Amino acid sequence: MPTATIRVVCRPRRSSTWSPIRASRVTCALPSRPQPRSCAPSLADRPSRRAPTAGRAGRGAVTPPPRSGSVPSGTSTEPRVAAPLLVIGLDGATLDLVRPWVEAGRLPVLGKLMREGAWGRLRSTIPAATFPAWTSLVTGVNPGRHGVLDFTQHIPGTYRVRFVNGSYRQAPAVWTRLSRAGRRVAVVTVPATYPPEPVAGVMVSGFESPLTATIDGSFVHPRSFYPELRRLVGRLPFGDFQQFSPGPGWHERALESLLDGIARRTVLARALLARERWDALMVVYGASDTVAHHFWRFHDPCSPRHVSGPFADAIGRVYEALDAAIATLVAAAPEHSAVAVVSDHGSGGAGERVVHLNRRLAECGLLAFRRDTGQRVASLLRAGALRAVPIPLQARLLRRVPAAAGRVEGMHRLGGIDWGRTLAYSEELDYHPHVWLNLSGREPSGIVAPAAYEATRARVITALADWHDGSGRPVVRRVWRREEIYRGPFVDRAPDLLLELALVDGYSSSCLPSDGPGPALRPLLAAEYGAGRGRGMNGAHRPEGLFVLAGAGVRPTGELPTADIVDVLPTLLTLAGMEVPLELDGRPVTAALAETPRFAADPLAGDSPNPAPFDATETRELAARLAALGYL
Repeated sequence: MPTATIRVVCRPRRSSTWSPIRASRVTCALPSRPQPRSCAPSLADRPSRRAPTAGRAGRGAVTPPPRSGSVPSGTSTEPRVAAPLLVIGLDGATLDLVRPWVEAGRLPVLGKLMREGAWGRLRSTIPAATFPAWTSLVTGVNPGRHGVLDFTQHIPGTYRVRFVNGSYRQAPAVWTRLSRAGRRVAVVTVPATYPPEPVAGVMVSGFESPLTATIDGSFVHPRSFYPELRRLVGRLPFGDFQQFSPGPGWHERALESLLDGIARRTVLARALLARERWDALMVVYGASDTVAHHFWRFHDPCSPRHVSGPFADAIGRVYEALDAAIATLVAAAPEHSAVAVVSDHGSGGAGERVVHLNRRLAECGLLAFRRDTGQRVASLLRAGALRAVPIPLQARLLRRVPAAAGRVEGMHRLGGIDWGRTLAYSEELDYHPHVWLNLSGREPSGIVAPAAYEATRARVITALADWHDGSGRPVVRRVWRREEIYRGPFVDRAPDLLLELALVDGYSSSCLPSDGPGPALRPLLAAEYGAGRGRGMNGAHRPEGLFVLAGAGVRPTGELPTADIVDVLPTLLTLAGMEVPLELDGRPVTAALAETPRFAADPLAGDSPNPAPFDATETRELAARLAALGYL
């Protein structure tokens, strides 16, 4: 077996008391890769039977506020001294990778936390997308209540969109609640946190900051911390390599950038932990999501897109780097801290089937395409001009576009539709399949009368439910009306219908734009097998992420039933010794807690920020960033 000098984590002798893990540099045998998995679909690849996020069904590990004086066995009703919180987010991390690698010894830190704490799957939002999922995780409420449903938001009375920032969140986050309670907090690169909030501590905003390849003090609170950040890490890699068109040498550069980003965030978070004794520190790493999107076909020998080569272990290397980062942060955290490792959704492979929703709607007489070339021109703008230039020049290019960035994006998504003959349409987002009705009074050229709204939705549902491929397999597994998923004042920001596409042999279909009329289903083209963001990446989101809890206040119960993403906030509040607001959608995962949660009326009820839209320059620069990340 080969040897090498690498950063590993020494496993202390197991005891009934959890203790921090100390990292060291030693010479050891390199851990062997686990054997390739069976090509039968994994549990996460099987069709999900989840209830919508707003529902409370099937929540065996989650307890509502008690109605009597009974106390669960092994818990205490006495308020304890608050323990410091260390919350580590791994975007897109999945137990389908973590569990076998823990068993193989590749992830010793996560393995120790799981053995000595509590863990399980975490049901994401619908859609299982970055902005709504992380926002639900940190607020404890569903997107219909916090108002962040996607990267963009429809502008009423138009077919255009505006870009969403953190101030569109209309519910207090965990750091807001802790700050108001007099606790000191540090928040590092959590998605959907620009502009930074005036927390009682430090906040470094997440990747949606309106920047291209550099950072400045505008995304740091307080601004006086920015010089120290620059001294510590120089720069943070927020989408500074394009993900649209992977070419020769791209994967090597991308992997290097991802590992570098993990290291820089860890240096920053560790320095913050050394700076003062925080009551809570939260940091989110995005590399686990990006590496799954682009390297899954190298990792998975059963993938229909599988390619052998030097990147077979790229995902494993990123997960190992994240495990080492967790070790560093746990070692730097105060003694007797409570540690939470969470992800916003899971990851899995994408297969060979391409779905064009607007073409299906056209087949069923619900949509008509224009006869001009507007859609093709918009597609060329996006696929060619925008993707071809270096990332630092993309914002400059967008400044030369006379229309606002939101109008350009709306043209790309919907420019080829004949609105006068269209009842329903989709933006055909790969990560967020959905359908809007062309509603009179809401859309500028709407033709669906409000009185016909429900009948038209029912017609669309039937058209999607009756859609089967050549083998008789359903294309769409489930369709939800938006009010079946969301509750709250912002339900009307959501599409009229949300979809879950059926898996094919355990692999996702790619929902791609309909560039005019054509087949609604088709096989992936050879050139698309290694496609970049927005064109059918070989790795896709899955609806279940993970949670791991360990340390102070956590009962060592091992694996627990699936929890909901909105349960994370009330669980963290309980670990912090705070009361849980009754108004939250989530409930503490009581089976994992040594203390019985205490419930009370929400002291911050009705206290939410007002949206602060990006100005014109910020909007153009944000469009360039999201384009680089592939979401446009």
